[in-house]
Amino acid sequence: MRMAKPDRLARLDAQREDLETEYRDTLIVALEKTASGSLGLFDRSPDRRVRAAIAPTVDALNEMGADIDAMRDRLMLERFALHHDFFAARGPVSASAIGEQKEARLWLERLRPVGPA
Repeated sequence: MRMAKPDRLARLDAQREDLETEYRDTLIVALEKTASGSLGLFDRSPDRRVRAAIAPTVDALNEMGADIDAMRDRLMLERFALHHDFFAARGPVSASAIGEQKEARLWLERLRPVGPA
């Protein structure tokens, strides 16, 4: 028996919400490590070892972000802003820009809920 389209869309939306939560949680863990001194998340180091160490996390975020965007497209929702904002923040910056640790702390402030839950 075929599932009705509204049921499929509701299930897809629930999967999207779960994946967005997983993305956010993965990003927060990576930001916490960066805020504690583990560099590479913002891709500002030319050191291959630094890039290699963070690559699995970056790849996972990229894959989840692409999957979320595909789901959002099917649901006629806007792109997943958190993913696009984060990846836009990665890469080379001017010498006067804040460091990765400070940037990670700013991102954590933005992502963590404020006040009592």
